[in-house]
Amino acid sequence: MPRTQWIGRPIKRREDERFLRGRGRYVDDLTLPGMLHMVVVRSSQAHARLRQIHTDEAVALPGIAAVITAQDLIGKVRPMPLRAEEGMTIANIPHPLLATDKVRYVGEPVAAVLGESRAKALDAAVTIEVDYDPLPAVIEVSDALEGSTLVHETIGENVVVRWEHTGGNVDGAFLNADRVVKGKFQIPRLVAVPIETRGAVASYDRETDLLTVWCSSQDPYRPRAHLSHALNRSQGRIRVIVQDVGGAFGTKGSLAPEQALAAFLAVSTGQPVKWVEDRRENFLAAYQGRGVEADVEMAVAADGKILAVRGRIVGDLGAYLYAPTASRPIITAMLLTGAYEIPNARVEAIGLATNKVPIGPYRGAGRPEAAYIVERMLDLVARELALDPVEVRRRNLIPSTRFPYETPTGLVYDSGNYERALNRALELLDFDKWKKRRQEARAAGRLLGIGVSVYVERAAPAVWERTDVRVDPDGRVRVRPGSSSHGQGHETTFAQIAADNLQVDLDRITVEFGDTAQMPEGMGTFGSRSTTLGGSALVLALDEIREKASKIAAHLMEAAQGDIEHANGEFAVRGSAGRSVSFDDIAAAAYRPESLPPGVDPGLEATGRFRMTNPVFPFGAYAAVVEVERETGQVIIQRFVAVDDAGRIINPLLAEGQVIGATAQGLGQALVEEVVYDENGQMVTGSLTEYGLLRAPQVPTVHSDLLETLSPLNPLGAKGIGEAGTIGAPAAVVNAVIDALAPYGVLHVDVPLRPEKIWRLLSRGRSAEVRNRQRD
Repeated sequence: MPRTQWIGRPIKRREDERFLRGRGRYVDDLTLPGMLHMVVVRSSQAHARLRQIHTDEAVALPGIAAVITAQDLIGKVRPMPLRAEEGMTIANIPHPLLATDKVRYVGEPVAAVLGESRAKALDAAVTIEVDYDPLPAVIEVSDALEGSTLVHETIGENVVVRWEHTGGNVDGAFLNADRVVKGKFQIPRLVAVPIETRGAVASYDRETDLLTVWCSSQDPYRPRAHLSHALNRSQGRIRVIVQDVGGAFGTKGSLAPEQALAAFLAVSTGQPVKWVEDRRENFLAAYQGRGVEADVEMAVAADGKILAVRGRIVGDLGAYLYAPTASRPIITAMLLTGAYEIPNARVEAIGLATNKVPIGPYRGAGRPEAAYIVERMLDLVARELALDPVEVRRRNLIPSTRFPYETPTGLVYDSGNYERALNRALELLDFDKWKKRRQEARAAGRLLGIGVSVYVERAAPAVWERTDVRVDPDGRVRVRPGSSSHGQGHETTFAQIAADNLQVDLDRITVEFGDTAQMPEGMGTFGSRSTTLGGSALVLALDEIREKASKIAAHLMEAAQGDIEHANGEFAVRGSAGRSVSFDDIAAAAYRPESLPPGVDPGLEATGRFRMTNPVFPFGAYAAVVEVERETGQVIIQRFVAVDDAGRIINPLLAEGQVIGATAQGLGQALVEEVVYDENGQMVTGSLTEYGLLRAPQVPTVHSDLLETLSPLNPLGAKGIGEAGTIGAPAAVVNAVIDALAPYGVLHVDVPLRPEKIWRLLSRGRSAEVRNRQRD
C-alpha cells in the first residue's frame, strides 16, 4: 500500500492564522475578578548598601493594597534555585526575590506595590524613596579579576564559577609545534528583545490549596519547579499554564524573581496578581546573553594542521546566578575544538560576578561564542601560515568516517559530514567567481572580502522528554508534548509526525501543550531539543498506538496481525483486496469492549518517554561576501549562504524560517548589537532608541540549504536547528570583513563591527599611507 508522506513536506504553520487574525492569547490579555496589579520598584544604583525604604506615602494612597519589601518575605520565601553541572564549582549566590542588605545591579527589584490598577500602582511606586549608601561598581572583567571591590563579600573574591578540562598531551603538542597562533576575543553582552516582555498572572484557591500561574515562558515545567523551590510549596499544589508566547530566545527559560513574587503575593493576599514589565524593565532586569572574553592559543604544523588548543574563557556573569547562568562559559570552553580533528586541548572557564544584570541563555547559549572564537582562530592560523582559510579548514575537519567522535574536551559527536557542508556552502556562494571579483575589486581600490565558518553545536540537553497521545472515539488524535512552542511551530511539526506515523490527514491532529494539569511532566523547549526528544517521545507513543490498532484491525477482520498493513487511513489484510477497516472504525472499536480482542484493554492512548544517552550535534557551514565602504565604514553584505545539517528535517519550510530568523540575530551580534554600561553601572543602551537592532533592509537574502546526516541516537534521526544561524553567521561575516580589511593589515576587530569602528580603523590606515608616501 502506498503511504502518504507527511514528514519532510514544507507545510505552512497551522498556528499562524490565529496570530494574523489577532486571536493569540498572551499573559497581558488575561483579566481575573478582583485582580491586583504588581509594579516593581527597582534599584537606581549598581552597587550600594540598602539603608531604608520609605513606603508610608505609597501605602496611604487610595487603591493600594500592599507595599512589599524584603523584610516582609523573611522566612516565607527562598531565593531562586541554582544548578551546578559535573566538574563545576560555583558560589552560592542565588538571585533574591527582593534585595536585602545590598543592591548589586541597576534594575534589581527592591520593593513591590500592589494596586487595584497598574496606573495606581505606578503612581504609588514613584513615591517610594530608597536610601542608598553607594559602593564602587565592578563593571569591567579586569576589575572583577583584580578584586579590590567585591560584589559578594562573603565569597572573598569575584570568581564565582570554575571549570577546567585537559585531554591529550597538550604541552608536548605545543613544544613540537612549528607555530603558535594566539588570539584574544571580546564578545559583548546582548539583549534578546522579545516582542512580548516577561509577565505572569497568579491566582490562589484556598479551598483546594492550588496556586495557578499563567506566565510567558518557554515551558511550564521549569517555572513550576522554580516556584516550588522559591515558595517551598509542593509541585502538586502548583499549576502552570503557558499560553501563546511572543518570543523568548532563551530569556524565558528560568522563572523571573518577579514572577515568583507575584505568585507569593497571590497566595498571601488571596487575590489574583498580575505583573507585566515594560520595555525599559526588560532591558534592565531580564537576564542578558553572551558577555565573554577569551584567550586562545593554537599549536600548528607548517602545513596548517592544528595540533592542540589552549583556551581560557572568562564569563561576565553579573550579580547573581540563575539556574542556567553558571554553565554559559563552560559550554563555550567545551566546544573550543569546533568541527576540527584537534587531538589535544586544555580549556578553562571561569565566571565572574559584576554589578550588572545576570547572564542567562540567549539563542545559542555558549555555542555562538565557541564557533566565533574557533572560526576566527582558523582565519588567524591561515593568515599566519599564508594559506587559504578554506584549505586550512579542509585539512582539519573531522572526517565523516570518524563518527562517533570523542573530542579532547570530553564531548562525543554523534554523526557528521562536515566537508560536505563546507563544499555545499562554497558551491552556493559561487566561491571561485567571488574570489576573482575580490581580486578585481582590490585592484580598483574597493574593499571586498570573503568569509567562511564551519560550526558544530551541542543540542538536545537534559536528555529526556515525554509525549502523550490519545485517539478519541471519532478518530481525532490529541498530541500532548512536554515541549511547548514560543514561535517554533510545534503545532505543525508534531502534527506532521503524528499524521505520518498514523497515516491520517493533518487536520485530524490537535497538538496541546503548556499546561501542567493536562501534561503533568516534561522538560520543555530549549537548546534545540523539541523535535529530537519530544518528537522521538511522540514516535514511541505512536508506535504503541499503531501496534494496538493493528491488533484491533486483525481481530475485526479475523486475520493474523502479521498480515495487517497500514497506509492512508486504512488497515488492510495484505494480499486480500477489499478487506480493510478505516482508522476511524478502529478508533470507535477501541472504546467498545465487545469489539476488542482478548487481553486488550479499552481505549487508544499511549505515553512515550524517550531518553538519549548523549546530546546530538548539528553542524553546518556559512559563507559571506561583504564590501566595506571606505568613506563610511559601512559593511554591506553582497551575498550570504547558510548550509545546515540538523539530521531529519520534519518541515523544511519551518526549518528554513528558523535559520533565517537566527541568522538575523547572528548578524545583529556581528554588526550592531552591544549592551553598554558606564563606569557607574548605568545601562547606556537601555532602550530601543539606544540599543542597535538590525532593520529589514540591513538583513540580506539568506541562501539556505538543508542537508540531512541522521543521528543514530533517536528514532527520527533528528538533531535540531533552532539556533543554527546565531552560531554560524557571526564568524562568517566577521571573517569576511577582516578579509576585506586585509590591505590595511587588520588581523582582528571585536564585534560589533559598527561603521564608526571600521571607519576609524580605515582612517588610521589612510593616515599611515600618507605618512609613508611623505617619507618616500
